[in-house]
Amino acid sequence: MTDTFNTNERAVRSNSQGYIFGYILIAIVILAALIFFFKSISFEKRTSDAGILKNELYLNENLVYNDNTRGAKNWLWEFGDGARSSEQSGSYRYTKAGSYIVRLTIDGTIRVQFPVTVKDTVVEKVVDTALSVNGPTSGVVNEEVRLEAEGKGTQFEWSFGETGRVDVNGRTALYTFHSPGKFLVRLTSDKSRPATHIMYITDPSQDTVLVIPGEGERRRVDDIRAHLQAIANGDDFNSNYYYLTRKYLCDNEKVTVAIDQDSVRRRSDFYTYCIGLTFGGEISVDQAQLTISANASCATLLNIKQHSAKTVKL
Repeated sequence: MTDTFNTNERAVRSNSQGYIFGYILIAIVILAALIFFFKSISFEKRTSDAGILKNELYLNENLVYNDNTRGAKNWLWEFGDGARSSEQSGSYRYTKAGSYIVRLTIDGTIRVQFPVTVKDTVVEKVVDTALSVNGPTSGVVNEEVRLEAEGKGTQFEWSFGETGRVDVNGRTALYTFHSPGKFLVRLTSDKSRPATHIMYITDPSQDTVLVIPGEGERRRVDDIRAHLQAIANGDDFNSNYYYLTRKYLCDNEKVTVAIDQDSVRRRSDFYTYCIGLTFGGEISVDQAQLTISANASCATLLNIKQHSAKTVKL
């Protein structure tokens, strides 16, 4: 009888130890799963949730900015004109018209940027009666240019100065120049004062291209290329951009840029091209050549040859 009791007691004790070992094993598995879960959250790549209310402003408007990035604790907003803010959200007003890159650094690691265009403040009375032309100020013979009418009106007429008559009707005008020169484009509407717009049209086969005729021009070409490459590399946008526009383009942000990248050719204006360098990935600028028309004192065309500099990891 005693032996039977001892045997049962040992069996109960063995079963209890088995249960305890099982509970411990389950606890270890749960703990390991929790550790893996929290580590995966900790090392998950963080993305920003920041933005600005508008990317086109007038001088009398505030730039409204905000960030809702999860878990963020520190912010550095840089507005492109030297001003900064460490606030999570707020507003800022520019004192000069121009194109800026707003940069945000979150917790010292997450970086995001936004292009902003600030226009001169327009008095309301002028807005009611003035008509203006939006579009490039330069182009190339036998290639279509696009101009937009800005202002009140239902009927618009465009005279591009080449034929001596009305060439296009409508708010949007598409026109192809057939000869190089300086042309006065005239725009009229039924409800606004007329507007004029200067166009410099070049013929690359005839005009003087500033490219390596001497040491001085070689330095000019290298200088332009170096500042464009700095923009592509993520250096300060505004300092490099305004250096080029002021020194070589007579402050004209709409000079036509002819781009040859990876055997694909396209055209853009200078501002749009530079913004594309900033957001277009890894770009290597190989050549940058200016074209100056005989009828103009400033560059009317910028020829760019570049290639994608992305490296392939084996």
